[in-house]
Amino acid sequence: MHAVILAGGKGVRLRPYTTALPKPLVPIGDRHAILEIVLRQLAAAGFTSCTLAIGHLGHIIRAYVGNGSQWGLRVGYSSEDSPLGTMGPLLTMLDRLPDHFLVMNGDILTDLDFGDVLRTHESSDAPLTIATYARQVNIDFGVLTTESDRVVGFTEKPRMDYRVSMGVYGVSRDTLNAYTPGLPLGFDELVLDLLKTDTPPRAYDFDGYWLDIGRPDDYDRANAEFTDRRGVLIKGA
Repeated sequence: MHAVILAGGKGVRLRPYTTALPKPLVPIGDRHAILEIVLRQLAAAGFTSCTLAIGHLGHIIRAYVGNGSQWGLRVGYSSEDSPLGTMGPLLTMLDRLPDHFLVMNGDILTDLDFGDVLRTHESSDAPLTIATYARQVNIDFGVLTTESDRVVGFTEKPRMDYRVSMGVYGVSRDTLNAYTPGLPLGFDELVLDLLKTDTPPRAYDFDGYWLDIGRPDDYDRANAEFTDRRGVLIKGA
């Protein structure tokens, strides 16, 4: 099984941590970078190889990860000279990827079974599988429903429930063949194109542990909780 890890972002939301460090190398706990945790998890899930899509401060990631042998993986690299969006980096390496592969952000902390995501995608006829997570958004205001100049409804400080993308996807190579390598392609654009052509993605619903380390609040929470969750997130640690 093969995975592509998107590790080229600038991590603007996590500054000043990411001023000198690429976001996937920010520390979690006292011993590990988030990218190391992800690589360990992929190896434990049965992945044998991965490609790191790098950009901003990519030379530091190369120096840290090397060829991946210390985690039992074969790691290669793909560099982008200008931002290509979430899915754009895949287009430049498409001829080197298997028919089905995992794509994930390099800054998430989760106990999701990455191998099961890919196997579920492979066994389906979906062009794209999206791992999803339940999130709640609390609105701190009274919300009005209006029609023209009339108020027809009111809800005091509602809670909105959504399923959001976790930044983990099962992808089929054929899904990307129509796009031009070297041009930006966002996850949002790909999903909207699939919906327009009546070939919708598949949802892989997950209700375990997931934090987006790119969000400052989640990064602080991850560091506070990691010691207690280390054994679950890193098997044998």
